[in-house]
Amino acid sequence: MSLSMILLIVLILILIGSIPAWPYSRGWGYGPSGVVGAIVLVLVVLWLMGRL
Repeated sequence: MSLSMILLIVLILILIGSIPAWPYSRGWGYGPSGVVGAIVLVLVVLWLMGRL
């Protein structure tokens, strides 16, 4: 299994885990998933540029 595949699986799990599902985390809004989305966007850009 390549490193990029492992990284993709980990990022998908983090994205799923950042969805506010518990009553105490519903007030967080889009913060956690927005941060993870920004990290994914940066990694995709780096991957397309060939630096990852």
